[in-house]
Amino acid sequence: MKLSILDQSPISSIQTAQDALIESMKLAQLGEALGYTRYWIAEHHDLPGLACSAPEVMLSFIGAHTNHIRIGAGAVLLPHYKPYKVAEVFNMLSTLFPNRIDIGIGRSPGGSAEATNALNDNFLQKVYQIPQLVEELLHFLHQDFPTVHEFSKISAIPIPEATPLPWMLGTSEKSALLAAQNGLAYAFGQFMSEEDGTQILAAYRESFQPKNNGQTPQVLITVPIICAETTEKAEEIALSSLIWQLLIDKGKGQTIPSIEEAKQYNLSEKETDKLSNIKKKMIIGNPKEIKDSFLQLQSKYKVDEIMILTITHSPEDRANSYKLIAEEVLS
Repeated sequence: MKLSILDQSPISSIQTAQDALIESMKLAQLGEALGYTRYWIAEHHDLPGLACSAPEVMLSFIGAHTNHIRIGAGAVLLPHYKPYKVAEVFNMLSTLFPNRIDIGIGRSPGGSAEATNALNDNFLQKVYQIPQLVEELLHFLHQDFPTVHEFSKISAIPIPEATPLPWMLGTSEKSALLAAQNGLAYAFGQFMSEEDGTQILAAYRESFQPKNNGQTPQVLITVPIICAETTEKAEEIALSSLIWQLLIDKGKGQTIPSIEEAKQYNLSEKETDKLSNIKKKMIIGNPKEIKDSFLQLQSKYKVDEIMILTITHSPEDRANSYKLIAEEVLS
């Protein structure tokens, strides 16, 4: 089984944004040392408690401080950008860090309506155009526009020896089918989806159209996880992340609260129900419980790679969670 890392670069109440970004770099280094397959960092805009608005900047920083772990964006929010510029950026990263770069492609706004408007005058129109934008991006990456195309004479320089590996990120059958039609690897955001993941991944595999000889469907699933030495400790650590999500809904979640602050939060009946629903999409427990859950996910979704999202108040608790999981599953 492969394990990978999804990082949202969370800012806790004891950190500055700079601290959080430095911890993201350290997490990538730790993941590399522990045997994780890839490290992706997400793109968010004006979202409380999250430090990374520009994955391409962080990836250059992280790539320079690691040696072999695959690194990528989870995701580049393509409706905000021209495919040509995205291809240039990731070709440059792949030139700097050969055979290590992934491009996760997403279609969500990544922030509030106001932030979306500040980034993009025609976001909804661009979302509708995602199939065309993806196709254009792939042509730039592979340098295979038809000769009659208006962009056939330009290149997304520099051209790396190893092309960045594109992934489609999504939570629905629509995104899965788009990945399949373009011969792309697919990352399923299990924790963000309200749909039947088994059906979505089955549709992806059944519809997959290889673009190269020997190409087969490639899938990973992303799951929020908190691991600690005991289940009780994991539950306690997880409370910070859970309460933070409630605070965001109230416009107050500027940083991840401490465990003590989270314990003092008075939950309403409605919030108690909401936390219960959030926890259903998480895995919280000791290393053995986490491994057992992985085996169940592997059997259910027919996947060999699980990407872990862990948000805690303490960077040490986050690092320890990834360490305990690796020791139990990868050793």
